[in-house]
Amino acid sequence: MTDQPQPLFSAVDALLAAVDGGGVLPALDERVRLREAAGLTQAAVAQALGVRVASIEAWEAGRAEPKAERLEAYRRLLEGLSRRFPASAAPSGSTEAPPRPDPGAAPPSAPVAPAAAPAAPSRPAAPGRQPARRAEGKQSAACLRTAAAGGTDPRFENGPLAVVDVEDGQVRAYCTGGLVLDVPAKSLAALVDWTLVEAKLGQPKLSGPGKDADPLLVLTQAALERYGLPTTLTEEERLAGRIPEGHKAVKQLARAQWKLTKRGFGPWARIYRPATGSERACVQVCILSWNALDARHWGHAGQLPPAELARVLGVYASRVMTPRGSTAVTGLELMTALHPPTRASRPDTDGKRHSEHNPGSLGQNPVDCAPCEAPDGHPLLADLPRFHVRGPAEKLFEEAYDWARPMTDDECMLRHLVGVDVNMAFAAGANGLTVGLGAPTRLERPVFDAKLPGSWLVDLSHVDLSRVKAGKEWVELDGSLLPSPFTPKGEHPEGPAWYATPTVAYAVELGYEVRPIEAYVRHESGRYLDGWYQRLRDAYLATMADLGVAADCTPDDFLTAMDGYQARDPELAIVVSAVKATVKGGLGKLRERPRGEGWKPGQPWRALSRPTWRPDIRAAVISRTRTNLHRKIVKHAAFTGQYPVAILSDCVVYAANGPSPLDFLPYRDGKPLPGGFKLGVNPGLVKHEGTQSVLWGEEVRERFDAPELNLARYIKDGTVTNADNGE
Repeated sequence: MTDQPQPLFSAVDALLAAVDGGGVLPALDERVRLREAAGLTQAAVAQALGVRVASIEAWEAGRAEPKAERLEAYRRLLEGLSRRFPASAAPSGSTEAPPRPDPGAAPPSAPVAPAAAPAAPSRPAAPGRQPARRAEGKQSAACLRTAAAGGTDPRFENGPLAVVDVEDGQVRAYCTGGLVLDVPAKSLAALVDWTLVEAKLGQPKLSGPGKDADPLLVLTQAALERYGLPTTLTEEERLAGRIPEGHKAVKQLARAQWKLTKRGFGPWARIYRPATGSERACVQVCILSWNALDARHWGHAGQLPPAELARVLGVYASRVMTPRGSTAVTGLELMTALHPPTRASRPDTDGKRHSEHNPGSLGQNPVDCAPCEAPDGHPLLADLPRFHVRGPAEKLFEEAYDWARPMTDDECMLRHLVGVDVNMAFAAGANGLTVGLGAPTRLERPVFDAKLPGSWLVDLSHVDLSRVKAGKEWVELDGSLLPSPFTPKGEHPEGPAWYATPTVAYAVELGYEVRPIEAYVRHESGRYLDGWYQRLRDAYLATMADLGVAADCTPDDFLTAMDGYQARDPELAIVVSAVKATVKGGLGKLRERPRGEGWKPGQPWRALSRPTWRPDIRAAVISRTRTNLHRKIVKHAAFTGQYPVAILSDCVVYAANGPSPLDFLPYRDGKPLPGGFKLGVNPGLVKHEGTQSVLWGEEVRERFDAPELNLARYIKDGTVTNADNGE
């Protein structure tokens, strides 16, 4: 045996030392028998030898052999195991395994399902189909459930998606649940055909009249090289969001009668043929090295090995839906998937069904917004002077809080600034919210109706925050220490302004009369976002539970569980981040602005052609989220006399004597203040965002000469690089 680098042998020796204590069931051939008798997984051997799991699979199946130093190291491992586990001495209690099939023989009729999955019905093997395998490695119960979910529908028994990679010259598709498929396709067009004909990928529809999700292929850099696609985009291609139509890969698809959508072949591409009846032929493609998975929302997912990336995306797909693009696009697509615009009618006299409007949906056709709801540059505002700036009486401006105030002398005597953050605040704001489904109707001098979704021109300057109703009782507060609930900056309104229904309803709740001047209301309405909220809530809670944060924790246990929860499983932590981004991004898409394409003010842009372009729904959710937060602040102030010093979106900062939220939240016998802040993982409850010292806050404000610098922006880690930086 030749001299080899010591780290390889050290790793192997460590493995040998680790297996001296016992054995397991014998395996199919000598390599597998020795490994399994020692209780070693393919992942453990791969890690010691510095290769990937797929290489160990290939070595054990006879499709490839290790070379050079890894050949010697692998032989050393097998020799050491053979001395400890001779072929004639099977471990006690073992049973003989069936003979291992010849790699060159006909493939099995179906992939081997995971232990947690129900047995899939047998079917004839497709010509040239390769056996499926399970990749060893970290597989949580959630991941196995993800794989099993596809087993209930034989069309999608291999899960919703696959990560396509190339190893040792072989193209492989890494699916959910650890399943690995060999891919025989030699070209991009053939890969699409294989996906639709043999791969058994996809996801059942989320609602009765909906459509099944298209299979998703995630291409690694190695797969891009194999199929003739660039591994990176040029600056021009990046700005355009696609490769040129004249690229050879795009031409190849066209020759095979495949089409691309108007967005072309970009980081998220859709390759399809026109539907024939109810049969769809469409594959979604995600290209990692083209920045398809935004690091702001997906963290380091784009750098994960294929099997682990398949796990992350598979958990997200099973709990939310198969990604259709960015988290924002997926959030919007989830709304439509849960409320499809059409459904099949009852049979007519001839027994035929027809497409009809699906009640509770936004329909197939876009509707115009009200002029006050239109963002600047909208075609409805084309007649305004070029440099006209619309004021509150012309423009609906419902946005999240960005408010702060100087600390009082008493607050400066305290030691800590403690931030609490509302979990999935905008999702909670959408829960149970009645929104308009159709076009607006203009009313003059209407009587306010809190059940009518819409936009109202009303003067709320008479609302005095120093005396408000909290429930059925009037309470006295220090209004100068409270932000106004009617403006994002917390400023007191000075005259008539446009507000969404939840904002005006909150003014009535505070005990004040309102007299609208004008309104645009929607008589056709419904709780369109309830199913959307429930699915995202369940996805968030299930993933947090997998990370050790249960919904029924006591306050102390919750704070302990949240401390470092992301480190327990960084991959599942990515799913949590993606779910939260799906909420915010999906709501943002309801008022998507122009995205280049030569747009000029006054001209329509692409998003306006969608039924889901609904700025009024976005405004209503934000309005309700902001007033929900203000209601908690008022309850807290009335009971404790404590007022926030800063608010940024869903993060609120208080001065306190201790570093924990329990040092200022009024818990009694483990029970929170009714209607106030409550610690917990559920949407609408709060978690600890961060703690800094009062001295830190004063020093930061003095450094930037900004007495009202929003400290909520920096409370998490205390790092301040620029006072003007956004969130």
